[in-house]
Amino acid sequence: MDLCDRNDIQTLLSRHGFHFSKSMGQNFLIEPWVPRDIAEASGAGPDTGVLEIGPGIGPLTVELAKRAGRVAAVELDQRLLPILAETLSDYPNTAVISGDVMKLDLKALVTTHFPGLTPLVCANLPYNITTPVLTLLLESGLFQTITVMIQKEVAERICAGPGKGDYGAFSVFCQYHAKTELLFEVPRDCFLPAPKVTSAVLRLTPQPPPACVHEEALFFRVVRGAFGLRRKTLLNALSAAFPLPKAELQRCLDQSGLPPEIRGERLGIEEFARLSDEISARLTR
Repeated sequence: MDLCDRNDIQTLLSRHGFHFSKSMGQNFLIEPWVPRDIAEASGAGPDTGVLEIGPGIGPLTVELAKRAGRVAAVELDQRLLPILAETLSDYPNTAVISGDVMKLDLKALVTTHFPGLTPLVCANLPYNITTPVLTLLLESGLFQTITVMIQKEVAERICAGPGKGDYGAFSVFCQYHAKTELLFEVPRDCFLPAPKVTSAVLRLTPQPPPACVHEEALFFRVVRGAFGLRRKTLLNALSAAFPLPKAELQRCLDQSGLPPEIRGERLGIEEFARLSDEISARLTR
């Protein structure tokens, strides 16, 4: 059975009485180069254990199983479990976990399924859970790399730098936690049914927190405040986010070497860090 062949897929789904769920963002791959190239980009090898989220009918799971020591695939849709039992029957190094990845104990999962292996993530993520899942994975600190196929627009936003139109708070969050790389695009016609948008494969390589950030919670509070009123100047945006007089916030900008009319979208991690230190000093007086 070819898990990327349109006719084989439809025969398989019909045999199991399966119908696509729009609410779950289900789009199955019909081009074999896509799961092959994603698996190859993930760095999966005999010494790795790979967490996959949303395996669908298993085309990426199979490619990962050919490379990795172990694969644990988390599937929310229980209707897909008997299908996966069939399509993964030739791969004893795979395990399908029924559940919601947002509710699982990831540390326990890694300990149980990947003993002695380097944990990675590789997945074709449903578009509607991209941000919360990436946040969970990055904050867990468990994985050496995170390689995911997501909406191209979101991948570009994650990788965007200061001054770019799609740069925002989530860009800063991801770049704080990891090196971000947009690897390649995947056209709409590679899926059944075809989504309305182009996809892209993104690789996140977690890294230690930047040394310039001294108070992580306050740093992200400043970042969220800066982008909370995106069309306003940074000074006005921060005035709405912090209980400090505007004159005090202006001095924070001055001490950070930032011009008075600058907007938050122009700041990188180092600039946000300097500004956070200045605001911290005044909040604690």
